[in-house]
Amino acid sequence: MLGGNGACTLTYILSNMNARQEFLNICEDKVVVCASITYDQWSPGFTARPSLLKCDYTGEEYKIFLDSLDFEYDCGYGSQELFGTIWFDDGTWATRGEYDGSEWWYINSRPEIPDSLK
Repeated sequence: MLGGNGACTLTYILSNMNARQEFLNICEDKVVVCASITYDQWSPGFTARPSLLKCDYTGEEYKIFLDSLDFEYDCGYGSQELFGTIWFDDGTWATRGEYDGSEWWYINSRPEIPDSLK
């Protein structure tokens, strides 16, 4: 389930999330400049899977990036599995939040520059 900002909400029945759908939800009203997302289960023998979307990407590169995120991961309690940052053209960016294993995307806004720094 998704919370208000595309965050994974815990349920007793299901705590899996599709990383591709979650990315599309968080980016719904934004233009993505670039992104770096890594899936890592912290399990012996599991190799972390980075997915990179570089600046000035093509439509084909975007499709490949989305396809690389088409997997289910456990966004419930336990170890964090999805890490990353998404940069948007409006100056905001999304980072992964985590508390006690529960995961979500958090949109960061640049604060106003104080007069003392102008």
